[in-house]
Amino acid sequence: MHQVINELISHMSHTHQHMARLLDAERHVAVRMSQIIQALPDTHPEFEGISGIKDQSAIVTKSIISYLNSLAELEEAMADQLKHVMQELHEAAEE
Repeated sequence: MHQVINELISHMSHTHQHMARLLDAERHVAVRMSQIIQALPDTHPEFEGISGIKDQSAIVTKSIISYLNSLAELEEAMADQLKHVMQELHEAAEE
């Protein structure tokens, strides 16, 4: 029984590592996009007026929101999996 639980935990750990890599890649994209936006000049931008600036700001904001939502989903998935592992360990301890 302990071997099965150990394999399950190992598998979950591997899955969490892959999810963390994906989130890290998304984070790098969001950081790079914010750096690009920060590097834009404050005077006389060539974005077809205010509407273009609003559109670009909305894209950056959506990217950041997507990253934060991914972090929240990862946290929920890890909590759900940990809950199942703890239940299995509790049941194994009772036996």
